[in-house]
Amino acid sequence: MMSRSYTNLLDLAAGNFAALGPAGGGRRRSGSFGAKRMTRVMTVPGTLSELDDEDDEPAATSSVASDVPSSAAACERLIVVANQLPVVARRRADGKGWTFSWDDDSLLLRLRDGVPDEMEVLFIGTLRADVPACEQDEVSQSLIDGFGCAPVFLPAGLYDRFYQHFCKGYLWPLFHYMLPFASALPAAASGDGRFDRSAWEAYVLANKYFFEKVVEVISPEDDYVWVHDYHLMALPTFLRCRFNRLRIGFFLHSPFPSSEIYRSLPVREEILRTLLNCDLIGFHTFDYARHFLSCCSRMLGIEYQSKRGYIGLDYFGRTVGIKIMPVGIHMGQLQSVLRSSEKEQKVAELRQQFEGKSVLLGVDDMDIFKGINLKLLAFENMLRTHSKWQGRAVLVQIANPARGKGKDLEVVQAEIRESCERINREFGRSGYSPVIFIDQSVPSAERLAYYTVAECVVVTAVRDGMNLTPYEYIVCREGIPGSECAPEVSGPKKSMLVVSEFIGCSPSLSGAIRVNPWNIEATAEALNEAVSMSEREKQLRHEKHYRYVSTHDVAYWSRSFVQDLERACKDHFRKPCWGIGLGFGFRVVALDPHFTKLNLDSIIMSYERSKSRAIFLDYDGTLVPQASLNKNPSEELLRIINTLCADRNNTVFIVSGRSKDDLSKKLISCPKLGIAAEHGYFLRWTRDEEWQTTAQTSDFGWMKMAKPVMNLYTEATDGSTIETKETALVWHHQDADQGFGSSQAKEMLDHLESVLANEPVSVKSGQFIVEVKPQGVTKGLIAEKVLTSMKEKGQQADFVLCIGDDRSDEDMFENIADVMKRSIVAPKTPLFACTVGQKPSKARFYLDDTFEVVTMLSSLADASEPDLMEDLEDDLATSVSSIEISDRVVSFSNLRTEGS
Repeated sequence: MMSRSYTNLLDLAAGNFAALGPAGGGRRRSGSFGAKRMTRVMTVPGTLSELDDEDDEPAATSSVASDVPSSAAACERLIVVANQLPVVARRRADGKGWTFSWDDDSLLLRLRDGVPDEMEVLFIGTLRADVPACEQDEVSQSLIDGFGCAPVFLPAGLYDRFYQHFCKGYLWPLFHYMLPFASALPAAASGDGRFDRSAWEAYVLANKYFFEKVVEVISPEDDYVWVHDYHLMALPTFLRCRFNRLRIGFFLHSPFPSSEIYRSLPVREEILRTLLNCDLIGFHTFDYARHFLSCCSRMLGIEYQSKRGYIGLDYFGRTVGIKIMPVGIHMGQLQSVLRSSEKEQKVAELRQQFEGKSVLLGVDDMDIFKGINLKLLAFENMLRTHSKWQGRAVLVQIANPARGKGKDLEVVQAEIRESCERINREFGRSGYSPVIFIDQSVPSAERLAYYTVAECVVVTAVRDGMNLTPYEYIVCREGIPGSECAPEVSGPKKSMLVVSEFIGCSPSLSGAIRVNPWNIEATAEALNEAVSMSEREKQLRHEKHYRYVSTHDVAYWSRSFVQDLERACKDHFRKPCWGIGLGFGFRVVALDPHFTKLNLDSIIMSYERSKSRAIFLDYDGTLVPQASLNKNPSEELLRIINTLCADRNNTVFIVSGRSKDDLSKKLISCPKLGIAAEHGYFLRWTRDEEWQTTAQTSDFGWMKMAKPVMNLYTEATDGSTIETKETALVWHHQDADQGFGSSQAKEMLDHLESVLANEPVSVKSGQFIVEVKPQGVTKGLIAEKVLTSMKEKGQQADFVLCIGDDRSDEDMFENIADVMKRSIVAPKTPLFACTVGQKPSKARFYLDDTFEVVTMLSSLADASEPDLMEDLEDDLATSVSSIEISDRVVSFSNLRTEGS
């Protein structure tokens, strides 16, 4: 029942939410929509508060578990969910009611320009104003009607724990490569660096509030949901639990840290798994995406694939797309401000103020990661090293108010003030201050005026998601195309950038001077180079940057993301889906439409009707658990195998990659069992028969070439081993570091394919292995050989069962499916190709685990007819012999009696 799923999700995250209070309180919150709703809203039977109420009727909870078709006209809509709405709310002057206006600086507002005209856009998020509970219904309706925005109202205490404690206290530092367990950070409520579980609980609960709002307005078959940034990373799992086929995209606007940093987060796997419940995940740069993929590999064992320029993760039959696309700016919004009289007036003032000076500009948020003090130190070093700039160069630093809190921030602010005072004291003079520090936000017109007069913009953040300051600067230096209202930017357009190599926009600005901001001396030289560069070079670099910025704007970014989201979701309604798992382990398994669980009654019925059966069984992961260290078969399994083999209508084979000696020892008590060892290179029909080789080649000289390569990687990869078989070499990395082992396996695969290119071998990777074996040796070919042999003996198969769990078994499924189309088996022969586990497969059926496999085989054994006739004949022969002996004894006795 869905109520159990949601309860477990919160229980897993929080253990107990009593202290936080229920999200719905058992009734609709005052901030929810009342009787009036948007016309696009779907009526869903049951609300989330009902789902959390264990006293509700089961029918009501189960009715919302599936994707209910919308009753509204089918028209695609994009629901944009973010922490804050792109709306500014202000209390009226008389204190009665509210006024609302669009936030022109909001990135979310501008992404609408890239959305198709026929697609409606709805925003969901919080307001930056405290709206009393009694006014929330009215505010909600006003925003819905006038702005297409659905506000989320979080209790003040919850918002503080959600935003300040977890988002800013844990995720923000962590995603910017700082371990968030120092006592100076606000998240460390205990003061000793321990993880504050209550902050995580608040984060999950806040995400649940956002989820409730989405449920109120969603039409699951028509809508796309685009979730933004690290504040809402738990939301995709809530959505996927409720609507299995919902089309979900996510974009991370901050960096994603390396796996060594990310792995320190106690809820690391929960966050990875909830992001994988999306259909498309976006990042600004390849580095951020690469770190995410590395985390998925190292912590979840999920590898990515790249095909035709697209990167995807295969997650339980669903392909989760990875989108790499840096965001841009809104050209129209900037140019409208550039045309304003306020901007023109401010430019005139600044040009007069800085006449004869070279202006360097920094525009940053007051944050511990923006590197403002490093910029000041580099500027100080430039003035000291290149004294020609003393009295001529001015650094204007605009510091927007801090969004977070903490002792570290206070330390950074003190350092900045001290550096400004020291530089001005040492290099300043009457009428000249080398550093002008503006410790507040400035209006858009004033900010753009500073961009217009600045000769160079300097960004020295030590970590930043994207940072659009350089883009805005380039557009401002270009001015209004075709306009003569700005004489200060007439003539050749020039601009210079000094940017940190650790910010998201750096790879896109190939003409900028990239610096490591921690290297003060190198950054100082970069500042000198920037302001000393020739006018022609500045012009060429500016032209190159402007071409990119003007064509890769925010509309281009959103259009590209929405198109890729549509592409990623195109098969959503074609495949059957099942939701499995509880809490943040929930995921949707998408399978082939014909892929179903093996029905026991069906296979037993076919089994009993057939007269010549072929049964092919993998060993590891099929008959014995893959994770178990004990790979010996149980007594019960041996009994089942012997019972199946005792039926004269059965031909039973174990088809495995293990060596023939290993399999012979493990299955020595099964005299009538056929064994295909080393993927079928060796074949034996019964225990008493000789081993056969099925491949033509007997030259294994290639091993002398392959083994040194494997030895090289084994020495370099701690935990890896080499298994030498008679016909194959296998490199195992199951006990190595997961990420490094997978990386080494890929490199080894390429290396071996290159070395052995002219040898008659195949090099393949499997589950924690890389294997080199002779060509033409597969489980599929050996299954075909057995079926062909059965036909030649007059025992044409009329029942085929094959079970396996890994990639090598897929060859068997594919080959046998091809055999079924030919006359090798009897007409209308039922094929039961079965994989172990619910995963994409060429098999039509699945069983969940080895226990279910053994249980199914036991049922077939019970339905078997062991060959009793041989035993009866043996018993009869013994009895006849005894009778004959007895008769002779009797006759002899009679003769003696008569003789006497």
